[in-house]
Amino acid sequence: MTTSMTEGRPLKLMLQFALPLLIGNLLQQTYNIIDAAIVGRVLGTEALASVGASSSVQFLVLGFCIGSCAGFGVPVAKYFGAGRLGRMKDYIFNGAVLTAVLAAVMTVLCTVLCPWILHMLSVPEDIYENAYRYLFVIFLGLPFTLLYNFLSGILRSIGDSRTPFFFLVISTVLNIFLDLFCIIVLKWGCAGAAIATIASQAVSGILCLAFIAGHVEILRPSGENCRLQGTVSKELLVMGVPMGLQFSITAIGSMVMQAANNGLGSVYVSGFTAGMRIKQFTMCPFDAVGTAVSVFCGQNLGAGRADRIRKGIFEGLAIAVGYGLAAGLVLILGGRALSMIFVSSSAADVLDASAKYLRCMGFFYWALGILNICRMSTQGLGYSGRAVFSGVTEMFARILVSLVFVKAFGYTAICFADQTAWITACCYITPMCFACVKESARKIKKGELPAA
Repeated sequence: MTTSMTEGRPLKLMLQFALPLLIGNLLQQTYNIIDAAIVGRVLGTEALASVGASSSVQFLVLGFCIGSCAGFGVPVAKYFGAGRLGRMKDYIFNGAVLTAVLAAVMTVLCTVLCPWILHMLSVPEDIYENAYRYLFVIFLGLPFTLLYNFLSGILRSIGDSRTPFFFLVISTVLNIFLDLFCIIVLKWGCAGAAIATIASQAVSGILCLAFIAGHVEILRPSGENCRLQGTVSKELLVMGVPMGLQFSITAIGSMVMQAANNGLGSVYVSGFTAGMRIKQFTMCPFDAVGTAVSVFCGQNLGAGRADRIRKGIFEGLAIAVGYGLAAGLVLILGGRALSMIFVSSSAADVLDASAKYLRCMGFFYWALGILNICRMSTQGLGYSGRAVFSGVTEMFARILVSLVFVKAFGYTAICFADQTAWITACCYITPMCFACVKESARKIKKGELPAA
């Protein structure tokens, strides 16, 4: 089930790796769309606003967890590429321990702070109760989210993107049925949507664990690997925490933006929520190709193939920018029609808000392709701290627009906040990415990689 990316055509290898990941992401976002459609159509636009009112903080918390797990997989890819499997297993065991600790700490903190988080987001009173129930249940499911993302991350690090995809398919189908059952049959409302989500995540995580335990000996640490090692844990934290913070720092700007949007009323909250669901769906190819390029860079870094790293990044950029131009055109021309998946035609004001958000975003969607590829390449090469700074620039750009321009231009400023953040971050991460490539090539030439 493993795939080495150190030999063969980079574009073909990355596309083969990215395809199952893309389909899996699309399935997951399809579920998110169906989930939002069920909530919006069955429970109403206020319930849809309740689910979406905390989407930025969910991105902050879940992004930190997912980013940390992705960071734990970077050394695994490097040592797999170098053929040092014993050392790779040291990192898998220590990464599992760190993931368990992270799950316990994040679950306790987030559930305790849930009311404070919603008040900080300025969630309107008419949707507060349902928003609290939904977010609290999502936070309770953090251990399952971490379980799946850590295990799927190490599978992808050795080139296996198909197995996580199959388990994600099972999880997504289960999620849809549980959504219908919990909301329509059991009438659990917004909390039912959250329960369906965490239950399906638990299934996907357990399936990954059973698969690795029964079929992937290369990823099973032996007795000599099952010990905590300070140097290994430190390297994992140096890679994982910055990658997690990158997502979280970006999300802080999104939280400020969402708080500003929440203050505009439930109509704009609903419109923004619908637009965000469509945005998340169309972002899936960026994420899939970015992950493929990151794993490609990590494996070839371990193998000492600087020439392949450069070629892989350039080909990844070509794919991402081309897709961004095509997807942007769809958002510009079809945003309103797509928004009707979530909102009935009678709610014209909500549809107008969602369509405006998507239309404004579509003109700059290509920039997100550049940002994703350059950032993920930088991470895959081990320079996670530099990638974090691109998140910092995104954060400040969104905060500036939210605190300064929303007061003057209202919802129009919200519609241009993401694009401002993307362009600002690209100005930093694009030249930095290629500086990291040159630095990695220099280290390879001097024989400094892979690390001992």
